[in-house]
Amino acid sequence: MFRFIHAADPHLDSPLLGLESHQGAPVEVLRGATRRAFVNLVQLAIDEHIDFVVIAGDIYDGDWKDYSTALFFRRQMVRLRDNGIPVYLIVGNHDAASVISKKLSLPENVHVFSTRTTESKEVGKHPVVIHGRGFPNRAVPENLAKEYPVAVTGKFNLGLLHTSLTGRPGHDTYAPCSTADLREKGYGYWALGHIHQPEVISEDPWIVFAGNCQGRHAREAGPRGCRLVTVNDSLLVENAEWHTLDVVRWAVLDVDFSGIENESDALLRVSEALKKAVTAAEGRLVAARIVVVGTTSLHGSLHRDGQRWRAELLASAQDQGAEAVWIERIKIATAPVYDAAQLGGRDALTKIVLENLNEAHDKQTTLPSEIEEMLGVLPAEVRREAEAEWGEDQRRDVLSDVRAIILDALGTKGGQAR
Repeated sequence: MFRFIHAADPHLDSPLLGLESHQGAPVEVLRGATRRAFVNLVQLAIDEHIDFVVIAGDIYDGDWKDYSTALFFRRQMVRLRDNGIPVYLIVGNHDAASVISKKLSLPENVHVFSTRTTESKEVGKHPVVIHGRGFPNRAVPENLAKEYPVAVTGKFNLGLLHTSLTGRPGHDTYAPCSTADLREKGYGYWALGHIHQPEVISEDPWIVFAGNCQGRHAREAGPRGCRLVTVNDSLLVENAEWHTLDVVRWAVLDVDFSGIENESDALLRVSEALKKAVTAAEGRLVAARIVVVGTTSLHGSLHRDGQRWRAELLASAQDQGAEAVWIERIKIATAPVYDAAQLGGRDALTKIVLENLNEAHDKQTTLPSEIEEMLGVLPAEVRREAEAEWGEDQRRDVLSDVRAIILDALGTKGGQAR
């Protein structure tokens, strides 16, 4: 029997763009999270006396500004070397051979697979052959799996591949292939990287995305970690046990205000959602995005008194304990309890106002010319961040606020016009 760890996509020192614009953001905690999660990975391997570790690409997030990121990674590899644990890794799209311009030697326990051709490597002391190939360039449109050799008889064959498979939302399509392409090789385990959401694609054979070690934003919510795989003497996978590594837990909390008519009940519901997220995070900092949904008579107030509501929600986060929750964003996506069509039939002027509001909401998909002109004089890097802050979702949010405030001012209550 032997055991190995399958990890992927550490994205060490991944930049968190625009974080400084979030007042009260735990900047140092968030910026150091990828390193701390990787330290957890190494410590797990040492504590569990793992036989070897495989990493399926994107160790780095891009070219190094200096050598500090690479030296950190190397230091962790030395820790594994000193505990007799070899490491086998490939590079992915973020740390492809064409991306990392600087070089730093790695300790002898680390094997980096070729980026020019598929390579097979035997693991000393164990009947294991690892097959892998890294990315030569940031974009790899071809099916690399086709080049992998068939399984070596009498060995446990492990495929190490950075791929999108047939595609996943939110990820570029790189090294595309099908599960049939992987199955036909006859391997016992495919250790995949690139897709950050952990997923077991198949157990016969095992085809697994380990996911990234640490979530980096709200689109990467939920636990992040690695797989600890046990292979028995018959060279069959007994299990691929999940182990959590993250130190910050991103969470998107949909809080339903349906039927709520007073603020105290609304805030209680927010507090309950936050408490549940804190409990699930098991001592980790929760980086939360709160999305308020549902049909509620508080709809107008939520938009009209946005600053006060935000302060109340931040206060609810404080009540969960020091350093327990940081609220990254609050999004109001509620609906009014009144019937807009009925309101529009009240009089001609109200109908015209409603029609103009709806038309503006539907058509506002480009930046206003005044904003474009102002952005044009900014440096490119600053402009990109500003444009991100004025993205389509944000523009629609502003228009939703305006619409809700105007509708509330028209005098609606309980579904009837006053």
